Amino acid sequence: METRIQIQTIQPQAYKAMYALEGYLQTSQLTKTHKELIKIRASQINGCAFCLAMHTKDALKAGETAERIFLLSAWKETRLFTEEEKVVLALTEEITLIQNHGVADTTYQRALETFDETYLAQLIMAIVTINAWNRIAISTRLEPYPAA
Repeated sequence: METRIQIQTIQPQAYKAMYALEGYLQTSQLTKTHKELIKIRASQINGCAFCLAMHTKDALKAGETAERIFLLSAWKETRLFTEEEKVVLALTEEITLIQNHGVADTTYQRALETFDETYLAQLIMAIVTINAWNRIAISTRLEPYPAA
């Protein structure tokens, strides 16, 4: 695969800004499970190998089960995910695929019924942030780190 620019080297201030978003998310109320489900599901949709490798490992270290990770792309077809997690995953998919039809009113309303406005705002920011990371990694062809 062709080597491409390394934005973190060429434009370190841009990476610093992205890491500031990560820092904000670390101080949010979002559960570790919600954060990792968002990161993995958006990365699956976007086809980001770098982020999938990173976040599946992070999720496993945080106690997520391999079975749930394996079945995440088919979450609608399994009972492995809670109702809250299903709301998070639906929102993740619709924001990640925003060009299809935006975020449906029913999805947004379900999110507001499940979470307060602060938590919903933090969910949206987490989804937007991983989508930005996916686009950086894919456009610059970042390769996953070898398994440790």
